[in-house]
Amino acid sequence: MRRIFIALTGLALVAGAASAQQAVTTTTETFVTAKPTDVLGSNLIDLNVTNNANDTIGEIKDLVLSQGNLTGYVVSVGGFLGMGERYVIVHPSAVKVSYTENDRKWHAVMNATKDQLKAAPEFKYEGRWKR
Repeated sequence: MRRIFIALTGLALVAGAASAQQAVTTTTETFVTAKPTDVLGSNLIDLNVTNNANDTIGEIKDLVLSQGNLTGYVVSVGGFLGMGERYVIVHPSAVKVSYTENDRKWHAVMNATKDQLKAAPEFKYEGRWKR
């Protein structure tokens, strides 16, 4: 009987230690490893956006993040040498971003025209988003 009591006590201590270890261990990761298929934001900033006819229709100027997730691209539309350009926010699913190994270039393609982008609601860098 005494052996059973000692064995049960030992099991309880091991189980308690395991529970204490789990309580100390966190599930939050501090560091991650970039995968070859990942895209860096710096690869996207100033990237020309073309349409299916290969016409340049804008340029990615910024990224919109919400709770750590990409929710939009700020695209500049129109203008010349920074004069007269305006900004619109485009949903990420509307822009196909790809990388071509042969020419080592990033590409952004969107099924839209310059006129459609010019007619989209304008985003202004002001208030919280002032540059």
